[in-house]
Amino acid sequence: MRTKWWGLMLTVALANVLPVWATVLPDACGADSVRFKVSNQKGQLAPGGPAADKAQIVIVENPELDPQCAGPTCHVTVRIGMDGSWVGASHDKSHLAFSVAPGEHHLCANWQSAIGSLNKLVGMASFTVEPGKVYYYEVKPVMRPVGEHEQDEYRLELRSLGEDEGKYGVKVSALSTSIPKR
Repeated sequence: MRTKWWGLMLTVALANVLPVWATVLPDACGADSVRFKVSNQKGQLAPGGPAADKAQIVIVENPELDPQCAGPTCHVTVRIGMDGSWVGASHDKSHLAFSVAPGEHHLCANWQSAIGSLNKLVGMASFTVEPGKVYYYEVKPVMRPVGEHEQDEYRLELRSLGEDEGKYGVKVSALSTSIPKR
């Protein structure tokens, strides 16, 4: 009986240690240990433009999920990083905006998930911004379960949008506000 008890204790100890292992993320992202709590507010005005000496980056999350998906695993939170630090997160069909100094920047989008394989999904972009301009990007989490394909398909796409696409994406989505979890 004593052997079973020690085995159980070892299993419990390992279960508490294993989730701490970090995912290796690109340099454009922030630390993997940072997780965000996100709230969405519908009906908000579009972000105001940038200050004259800054550029504005607008991220529109536009998930492509299985229509039959139900439950918490079907709600996607995406962390957004720039130049090695997290700037915020989006959740479901939402958008966020932030200002940056002119020059070269490196953008990262990372699927925030307790499921290790999803937490490794990233999208990246490098670009140079000019003061006074607005740059739109779409982050698209894709989830398609077995049935449509030979195996489950999970992807995270990041692409630049034209001004009209970006403005429309903002118009049809909620405003995301995020804070790091403690």
